[in-house]
Amino acid sequence: MSTLENALPEGLVQAVVQSFAMILVSEIGDKTFLIAAILAMRHPRMLVFAGAFGSLVVMSILSAAMGHLLPTLIPRKWTQIAASVLFLVFGAKMFMEARGMKAGNEKIQEEMREAEEEIEDDDAGHDGTGGRPSAANGLEGGRPVHSPKPKRLSAVEGARNFCSFFLGPVFVQAFVLTFLGEWGDRSQIATIALGAAHNVYLVTLGTVVGHSCCTALAVIGGRYVSTKISVKQVTFGGSILFLIFGVIYLYEAFAMTNDMDLNIPISPSSGIHT
Repeated sequence: MSTLENALPEGLVQAVVQSFAMILVSEIGDKTFLIAAILAMRHPRMLVFAGAFGSLVVMSILSAAMGHLLPTLIPRKWTQIAASVLFLVFGAKMFMEARGMKAGNEKIQEEMREAEEEIEDDDAGHDGTGGRPSAANGLEGGRPVHSPKPKRLSAVEGARNFCSFFLGPVFVQAFVLTFLGEWGDRSQIATIALGAAHNVYLVTLGTVVGHSCCTALAVIGGRYVSTKISVKQVTFGGSILFLIFGVIYLYEAFAMTNDMDLNIPISPSSGIHT
């Protein structure tokens, strides 16, 4: 009984620490980090933080919940093995990416340009300047030019405009761009794996705290940080961390198998007599 009580807090701390560390190495310098940094230079920082962080909280809850459902469909031993394989593959992939990167911050500057292009495209599509002709161009060569009929808003666009009316366009833009950038990202998939291996509430807590730190750093000084950090070093550190997670989960999966073998009851009819 005492062994179980001692192991329980250790497992709880492990879930929170692994979730927090995974978010830090995955998100610093990531595209969503840079999107928050750029938006914070154009709009009030608190609005940008609220939108981006709110999006990441929703993403963390959804991802951890998806991972929590996996053990109900697949035996827990196999979810542990799947998590270990996932982290080992991600770790190896990040290690290869880091080896191929040049020293310095060229990679993060490229990510910064891509993030700025996404923001510009989003602004052009939602501020009425997305390629639509203005009233001043109503005549061409003395002949009236009929502007095309405005397209019908889709359900998604309608929902976004509705939310913008109540929450403000800056909040909604930060929320939407962050959510789209995070969906299918490495950190989301890793959160699903952690949710399958640990307590869903602790994984959510660790990822939310990690996202809060990264988003606050991006909003307060993301542009400055992006010029000082080396994506090569961050990627190397992340690859080592992911590889360690993979080894831990693989060990736990085999330890779980051995415990199950030791706990097999021996029936009285097995022929063993005292």
